[in-house]
Amino acid sequence: MWSIFARMRFSVSLLLSVVLGGGLLACQSEQPASSQPAAGAQPQATTHWVTDDLGHRLQLPVQPRRIMALAPSMTEMLFAVADTATIVARTQVCDFPRAVARKPVVNSYPLDLEKLVGLHPDVVFTVEGITSQDDAARLQQLGVPVYFQRYTTVEDVFRGMQQLGQLLGRTAQARHLTDSLRTALAALQKTPPTTGAAPRVLAITWQDPIYVYGQNTLFTDKIRLAGGQNALQEVFAQPYPALTREYILRLNPDVLLGGRFGQLDSTFFKAYPELRRINAYQTRRVFAVTGNLMERPGPRVVASVRELQGLLRQPAQP
Repeated sequence: MWSIFARMRFSVSLLLSVVLGGGLLACQSEQPASSQPAAGAQPQATTHWVTDDLGHRLQLPVQPRRIMALAPSMTEMLFAVADTATIVARTQVCDFPRAVARKPVVNSYPLDLEKLVGLHPDVVFTVEGITSQDDAARLQQLGVPVYFQRYTTVEDVFRGMQQLGQLLGRTAQARHLTDSLRTALAALQKTPPTTGAAPRVLAITWQDPIYVYGQNTLFTDKIRLAGGQNALQEVFAQPYPALTREYILRLNPDVLLGGRFGQLDSTFFKAYPELRRINAYQTRRVFAVTGNLMERPGPRVVASVRELQGLLRQPAQP
């Protein structure tokens, strides 16, 4: 009898071990597939190759964590689009938005290479004409990619902000910003224009010699959207050409931008009294513009168009 019970106990133990063992194997086989690497799966890329507006091929992190800009307009873009915690520095001329003051300063002219490289940025953003190609090449050699943007129209500025959103993993934020700016610009276009031909506008950037905004600058598109036209129709090799007094007399602009009437009357027109014959002086349509709106192709570009539109709609004075 004892041997029969012993055999029964052995059989039960064997049965339990099979059942429990099978259950354990079943539990192991039911783990989620996501917890196990798929056969032949490739690791996710951490960098990718991109091409900037000047045709430079750059290898950037898929998700940059340390960024900065060498142009104040681009710094404004980063603060509008990026996670601001990723912005590691600003230049000595970056003053907007107010929060930019909390970032350390890297001198951009002359470029403080040592301080910039010491901040270990994943990428530096800049604008054509602001950072020299020599400085960009030196940064590249030191392992810091430099991404250039170029703008000739307001739409280019919007595209540039969307581009930043894609590069920084902030596509939704950039899209929301550019959609709102396009809506604001469209509202400006609905404002009834003044009667007559679009006024011819000359915008000066320096008085001695006289440098102006050329046809191949963003100003040409902004003044068009504001209801005017660039008085300088000829395209020069330099985007901001120097003009002679004789040339300006031939242009005979209806509006001159570059300072208040009284201010320029005692400086610019005093130095070049023959220019008092132009229409802009005769009708006192000589205006100052907000410098950092006029000069910076950033998120405030629509505010710049709005300011220009307001100036163009001021009536001529006898």
